[in-house]
Amino acid sequence: MSTTFTLNLGDRGRLVVPAELRERQSWVQGTPLLMIETDRGVVLATQDQAKSLVREQLMGSSLVEALLADRREAAAVEDAA
Repeated sequence: MSTTFTLNLGDRGRLVVPAELRERQSWVQGTPLLMIETDRGVVLATQDQAKSLVREQLMGSSLVEALLADRREAAAVEDAA
C-alpha cells in the first residue's frame, strides 16, 4: 500500500504527522521514529519497520550461492577441455 501525505515544516523544525497516517501505522504519542537519509530521499519509520526494510534488502541473491555457481561453471569448463 502506498499513499502520499503532505507535511509542512513548522517552527523549530517540527513536523506534524497526519492523523490518518498515525492511525494506519499505529503510531501514538511518544513512538520513537527514525529518519533515514538515503540517496533517494528520507524514510520515516519505527525501528522495527527499519529493521524489516533492511532485512528485505539483504534477502536478495545469496553471495555464497552465486560464488558456488561461478565455481561450478568454471569447473565444468575445465572438465570439458
